[in-house]
Amino acid sequence: MMNKFGLIGLPLSNPSVLPWRSVDEIACSPALIVAPHPDDETLGCGGAIALLRSLNCDVQVLVISDGTLSHPHSQKYPADQLRALREAETLSALKLLGVEVNAVTFLRMQDGSISTQYQSAVASCRAYITEVAPQIIFLPWRYDPHADHRGTWKLIHAVLDDLCFSPRLIEYPIWDWDSNQRGSLPESLEVTTWRLNINTVVELKQQAIAAYRSQITDLIDDDPEGFRLSPEMLANFTHPWEVYLEEIQ
Repeated sequence: MMNKFGLIGLPLSNPSVLPWRSVDEIACSPALIVAPHPDDETLGCGGAIALLRSLNCDVQVLVISDGTLSHPHSQKYPADQLRALREAETLSALKLLGVEVNAVTFLRMQDGSISTQYQSAVASCRAYITEVAPQIIFLPWRYDPHADHRGTWKLIHAVLDDLCFSPRLIEYPIWDWDSNQRGSLPESLEVTTWRLNINTVVELKQQAIAAYRSQITDLIDDDPEGFRLSPEMLANFTHPWEVYLEEIQ
């Protein structure tokens, strides 16, 4: 489907109209999943990860920020302990999806600082992508309402432009699933939007999401301003399909 109507809200509000694609159409090695925060890789791409691993594709995961702003006032989990917790959750979730510890890299940028520490992030990502040389990269949707997600997209594109390297790029939505946060897009933007069938691994993805107890339960109960994914938001990531977007070349 070509979206030229200025919003991706239409296909996301009615994803049943989107065409299907199978894992065979994206299967290659190595594949790189880029997550702005610990959990975005599983929420947005957990099914794709599990399917690619079932085909023995090499799947690498790069987590950009440490996610410590999710509970900034917790006494039980100050920043260093929260970072360790969130990384442990990520490793547990990804192991369920078939990704081993040595395939996961944490860049450990301070949460919310992608734009302010941009140059150092570019340098780190350049070295990483040069070493991994992925054939395909899954990265956040460029117009995601969250600044860290947009910053991550910009970061990866800056690195690829610098390296003159052109892997296939597949974007995944996270916060656009919240209709209250979706924003207007340029009418000239042309993307294809499609669904990946993850029916055979959807239960595995749900188990992986459940590993993120700090984000979906009251595990951290001493921060009234702490973040928690609502059941309504989580429901968007537990369908037997995942939605992806690609720019039309």
